[in-house]
Amino acid sequence: MHRFYQRGGVWVATQGVLLTAVALLAVYFRGGGFPIVVMAGVALMLVGAIVSLAAAMTLGRNLTPFPKPSDSAQLVRHGIYAVIRHPLYTCVIMVAIGWALVWQSWPALLVAAILIPFFHAKAFHEERWLRERFPDYADYERRVRRFIPWIY
Repeated sequence: MHRFYQRGGVWVATQGVLLTAVALLAVYFRGGGFPIVVMAGVALMLVGAIVSLAAAMTLGRNLTPFPKPSDSAQLVRHGIYAVIRHPLYTCVIMVAIGWALVWQSWPALLVAAILIPFFHAKAFHEERWLRERFPDYADYERRVRRFIPWIY
C-alpha cells in the first residue's frame, strides 16, 4: 500500500471516483431532445479514443496509471508526445465531456468539467517527478504544450 501512495495512487483513485461519477450521473440524470449535442458528444468520444490509442501505443511498456514514473521508465518524446505532453489526460477529459453530452446530463457535464483542473494539478505533480527523473524533461516542457497541441 505504501508504494501505491508513493507512485501517486491517490491521484489515480480520485480520478476513478470522478470518472465513475460522470458515468453514473449521466445515466441517472439524462436529458434529451438535442441530436446535435449527442453528435458532438460522440465526436468528442471518438477523437478521445483515437488520441488514447495513439498515446498508449506510443508509450508501450511505459504505460502506467501512476503519475510518478517507475525506475525502468523511459522518457517518451515521439509520436503524439512530440506535440502534446499529456495526451491521455486530454483524451480522458474529452471522453468524459463527450459521455455527458451524449446523455445530455448537466450534472455529469459539471463533474466532467472538474476533470480539467484536476488533470492540470495531476500533471503539475507528475511533471515535478519527471523533471527529477529525466534531466532533459525541462527542455521538453518548454517545447511541447501540456494538453492542447501548440496552444496549452
